[in-house]
Amino acid sequence: MKFKSVFDIIGPVMIGPSSSHTAGAARIGRVARDLFGREPKWANIHLYGSFAKTYKGHGTDVAIIGGLLDFETYDERISQSLDIAKENGMKVRFYEEDAHTDHPNTARIRIGDDDGDMELVGISIGGGKAEITELNGFELRLSGNNPAILVMHNDRFGAIASVTQLLAKHEINIGHMEVSRKEVGKEALMVIEVDQNISEDQLKELETFDHILQVARVVE
Repeated sequence: MKFKSVFDIIGPVMIGPSSSHTAGAARIGRVARDLFGREPKWANIHLYGSFAKTYKGHGTDVAIIGGLLDFETYDERISQSLDIAKENGMKVRFYEEDAHTDHPNTARIRIGDDDGDMELVGISIGGGKAEITELNGFELRLSGNNPAILVMHNDRFGAIASVTQLLAKHEINIGHMEVSRKEVGKEALMVIEVDQNISEDQLKELETFDHILQVARVVE
């Protein structure tokens, strides 16, 4: 793993006790909240590897729910997040899974409400950092450390160019981009990390394209 600064090694400002099991878990939950676009009414959280073995002692459970409540890693309310979620009417269930995963700190989060649902897989990679590796069955790599947009679209000629041209028009620089699809000509997913937050107006402009099915964003 490459570190950019000493802060990547010692971890972020956070509620303890573990950068991997607490701060990283909170980031996974918060990215899920960003992508869902609102606070969910229910959350089913499947924990794997060391997450499953130590999640209560290391605060992984309260961290993920704190993220779903839109709390930062240093927010003191994280320690009470399960109670706050209950007060808000969020139904939460945790599952300890035995299945082997590629990374020891893995969580599969299913969240939803009356208007929709979403599923993602996130891993805590150390130093309070996290990556999203799957979204609704699409494989991806999203760090959550930079602003990003996720564009679900019909797989057809010119779809990617239309999105990148819009970003260029608004002078938004792309830092990382990847695309994936399950089948030729069906639904596809663009994941674009950028250097600045995408505005609501720019998001709505993307949604007017007839080949785009859904747009979500991660803000810094």
